[in-house]
Amino acid sequence: MKAIRRFSVRPVLPEPLRPLSELARNLRWSWHPETRELFQTLDPEGWRAAGGDPLRLLGSVSAARLATLAEDRRFRRRLAAAADDLHDYLTGRRWYQERPPGLPAAIAYFSPEFGITAALPQYSGGLGILAGDHLKSASDLGVPLIGVGLLYRHGYFRQSLSREGWQQEHYPLLDPNELPLSMLREADGSPSRVALALPGGRRLLAHIWRAQVGRVPLLLLDSDVEENDSGERDVTDRLYGGGSEHRLLQEMLLGIGGVRAVRSYCRLTGHPAPEVFHTNEGHAGFLGLERIRELVERGVEFDAALESVRAGAVFTTHTPVPAGIDRFDRELVARHFGPDAELPGLDTERVLALGTESYPGGDPALFNMAVMGLRLAQRANGVSTLHGQVSREMFRGLWPGFDAEDVPITSITNGVHAPTWVAPEVFRLGSRHIGVSKAEEALTVGGSERWDSVAEIPDADIWELRRTLREQLVEEVRERLRAAWRERGAGTAELGWIDGALDPDVLTIGFARRVPSYKRLTLMLRDRERLTRLLLDPERPVQIVVAGKAHPADDSGKRLVQELVRFADDPRVRHRIVFLPDYGMGMAQKLYPGCDIWLNNPLRPLEACGTSGMKAALNGCLNLSVLDGWWDEWYEPDFGWAIPTADGSGTDEERRDDLEAAALYELLTNQVAPRFYDRGPDGLPGRWIEMVRSTLATLGPKVLAGRMVREYVERLYGPAAEAQRALTPEAAWELAEWKARVTAAWPGVAVDHVEAVSDGPLNGTAELGATLSLRVSVRLGELDASDVEVQVVTGRVDTADRLTATTAFPLKPTGAPALDGRRLYEGPLTLDRTGPFGYTVRILPTHRLLAHGAELGLVAVPAEVSGEAAGVLMR
Repeated sequence: MKAIRRFSVRPVLPEPLRPLSELARNLRWSWHPETRELFQTLDPEGWRAAGGDPLRLLGSVSAARLATLAEDRRFRRRLAAAADDLHDYLTGRRWYQERPPGLPAAIAYFSPEFGITAALPQYSGGLGILAGDHLKSASDLGVPLIGVGLLYRHGYFRQSLSREGWQQEHYPLLDPNELPLSMLREADGSPSRVALALPGGRRLLAHIWRAQVGRVPLLLLDSDVEENDSGERDVTDRLYGGGSEHRLLQEMLLGIGGVRAVRSYCRLTGHPAPEVFHTNEGHAGFLGLERIRELVERGVEFDAALESVRAGAVFTTHTPVPAGIDRFDRELVARHFGPDAELPGLDTERVLALGTESYPGGDPALFNMAVMGLRLAQRANGVSTLHGQVSREMFRGLWPGFDAEDVPITSITNGVHAPTWVAPEVFRLGSRHIGVSKAEEALTVGGSERWDSVAEIPDADIWELRRTLREQLVEEVRERLRAAWRERGAGTAELGWIDGALDPDVLTIGFARRVPSYKRLTLMLRDRERLTRLLLDPERPVQIVVAGKAHPADDSGKRLVQELVRFADDPRVRHRIVFLPDYGMGMAQKLYPGCDIWLNNPLRPLEACGTSGMKAALNGCLNLSVLDGWWDEWYEPDFGWAIPTADGSGTDEERRDDLEAAALYELLTNQVAPRFYDRGPDGLPGRWIEMVRSTLATLGPKVLAGRMVREYVERLYGPAAEAQRALTPEAAWELAEWKARVTAAWPGVAVDHVEAVSDGPLNGTAELGATLSLRVSVRLGELDASDVEVQVVTGRVDTADRLTATTAFPLKPTGAPALDGRRLYEGPLTLDRTGPFGYTVRILPTHRLLAHGAELGLVAVPAEVSGEAAGVLMR
């Protein structure tokens, strides 16, 4: 029988235990061990059954047990201490409050998914986990962030396997009343709602739920509202589900509805209004349109509103391939933005132009969300140094005439929230050596001086820690294996072998992530016999734990999962290689610490960052990875291994995978396994332990989300807030008019002549330290000298006379324009580096309110540059 109605019955806590409710509803418990230990004390078995979720636990503890605890003075003291600690955390001054004045009063951070804790399953993979870690670290640092996302009633799917190893998806229904959420309500107690207009006079309504992530509120919009039609109620049904229009409605609700939710939240709570809006990937890009609408309704012209919105916007791109970007049919977007739909005050053609792929190779029939995100943000970034380079190349069509290195997309390398991902045993070992408060600072604020003390930890302590973590992983794997095999239909009599699955003394490799083809889940299977020999080596065996989900619509990814599962099912090797279904945060928090090696073998350069290896590194796990994402940036032989790549254009895919798999086998056979099993007289693998120590001391402070968030504050949020304040309505209008005037007049701007005068004979060579006097004649047409900057650009010269590793500096105008309108610019050029050296000149627009000289996508360079003019051979 099925219930016709469902309720969530909340426990009534005795008065002395009332603080438990606040502790359970603030998600800080998910990264605060003392709070979790307090809840575990209530009912250890119930805590395990509740999956470590305090709210579920409180709903199951008996009234008798609560009454007993209410009389327990020792427990009440612990509860009071935990409540006081949370109060201090929420109200005390932290890193952000100690910064110089001028930082934004608040920042709104939009993302389609947030991975905070397994108790709030609103994530699918790396993007969501990164967003969750961003919020947690902002909370630890005191950054006044407001998170904005959607509440998916089915979350992302749960994964199981059929008997044949085929991935199966399940979508459990989530009741918001059973989650650590509270509904945002108006002063009269009614639910606060946002509304979007849809074609045909329909409306899309959404409730606003709030999760409290430490100091940071996370607003989640939920379309399951009774007044909505069934189609509209299902807009937030599941993460990354549905067809094109369904996805468009989700992204309209996230962006447009998200801004309206933020406005309601600030109105109702008194929270400062955001000065900066951060769009985490293009899914939330429509938020810029809503902010333009707000200004237009106040009488600001569209172009001036656009400039104002851009000034306070930050856009982060996470994809290294165009296929990873959401693109919608232009006509579909036009139907949803018009007189009888959403944003009727904005001209539809102006809206469509923001997402048009108006560059060579683009499809003008499509609306590109990342392109709109870049056009609506004055500051943009990739998520690793290499990804920044890839992004500049991928989007350079938006800045025609500029080399990729001049495209205004910077990079801030991702980080991970250490208190979430560091095993309690690792934290306790660090605390014993440097104290609890210093260990906490090391994990949140960072700083290499706080990590250097790892050098003082004895080898025996490190090795004992590593074995303890490996042993815990083995127990976890066996438990999950039994559950997975039972779900596949196996009986108890078939599962005796699981008691011997994995060995706590064997070198353990972890591989867990989403399963798109570029991550190459099955690269390890290219030579199955060789892999089998590695697994079963009598002297130096290895064991591998694999997990990952393929997208429900990706049958090729599901086939990769099945291929791996079938290999792992082989009785010859199933005690040495396992596949664990339903990869999520709960599994990951056991998996990262328990592995000795974290394997990552994507197709380079398709891994934007790849933070799983960072989480492993914080627990003393060594990385074995292709030089992609963050590993390309920070790899050193002292703390890991780089898998050689065969990514040249002349290598076909099959040959490339064969070569890289062979390189992986070679590393495991000849370097990784020997180092792990090479024991000294004391029975310890000294060289391996030294690599663990180097991983912690060198990578530890780099891979922190605290470092990442500090960079966002200092490099992007702070400057964006200053730019936003400078863009008063008058200044925004002035900037918009200036851009229009400069763009219209730019065809009349040209470099006419470049002359270099040396203090000695040049003849294609010069001495280091020599100086050239440059004289550049330019035509500015209808523009004034104050509208432009004439620059000399210097750098190394390759064989095709292209400049690399460039530096630019301005030349100065001399005198008034000539009768024919030409102007002369001059300046010295010191030849300050040896080798092939060259220069060119260019003219860029300049204005005090521009963030970057390439912002308008306008540049003028000499019509022809001869090889002699471009390069000077230094000696």
